[in-house]
Amino acid sequence: MSEEEELVARAVDGDKTALAEVVHQLQDPLYRLALRMVWRPADAEDATQEILIRVITRLATWRAEAKLLTWAYRVGVNYLLNLRRQTPQEAHGVSLDDFREGLADGLATADYTGPEARLLAEEVRLSCSQALLQCLERGERVAFVLGEVFELPSPDAAWILDTTPAAYRKRLERARQRIRAFMESTCGLVNPEAFCRCARRVDKAVAVGRINPKRPAFATHPVNGRTVAEAAEQMYKLHGAAGVLRAHPDYAAPQARTDAILALLRSGRFPMLE
Repeated sequence: MSEEEELVARAVDGDKTALAEVVHQLQDPLYRLALRMVWRPADAEDATQEILIRVITRLATWRAEAKLLTWAYRVGVNYLLNLRRQTPQEAHGVSLDDFREGLADGLATADYTGPEARLLAEEVRLSCSQALLQCLERGERVAFVLGEVFELPSPDAAWILDTTPAAYRKRLERARQRIRAFMESTCGLVNPEAFCRCARRVDKAVAVGRINPKRPAFATHPVNGRTVAEAAEQMYKLHGAAGVLRAHPDYAAPQARTDAILALLRSGRFPMLE
């Protein structure tokens, strides 16, 4: 029996320490998945809580046919693809063309030089790449996130999506092509001749409420691993559309929400853990 199988067996048998360790191992990766799919941190926190509860209450069904995290991704993807709540882009049917037009509207002629200029330009970049993903339909979005952002092997991603590797690769390639075309025509980080620059979007993003200069959602988000600066450095080395969208820090699930999840799991409401 592997260490992972032993840990799960102990958690299923009611070992609270093992249960906490399972949650600890899964919470941040599942939060990052949810954040890429639903855009806003508060919505990602809610989704992560629901996913973790589903994972834990089904833990006894895990048969090590895949790694625990891969299996948890499968549970999470199923939940996120069927989530009734829509992101603003989904609710308004915002296409990539619509998004490009929105970025062109109000673009300043010079870089923002006000307070916290670098921080707010990073916030624009991170928020923009989050919003961009929401312009893909959910099936393409999750394929792109698994393959290009998380860099999972095709067999693993196909298993998570319960499809064949060939079908998955076809879906991923469609998403790649759409993202690549958008970024090449729009994003100055990918193509120096493209029109959009993060530092020239700050004023407009603040004016329309896309970013909050007093409380940046992404640039100051707690991390567990790679920081904003380290992710940005990697982006400049990688270049390309995938590099820009991959270059987010290793966001951490809020500790308060994690504690709440553990409290729920220990509350006696879940038969497996009584």
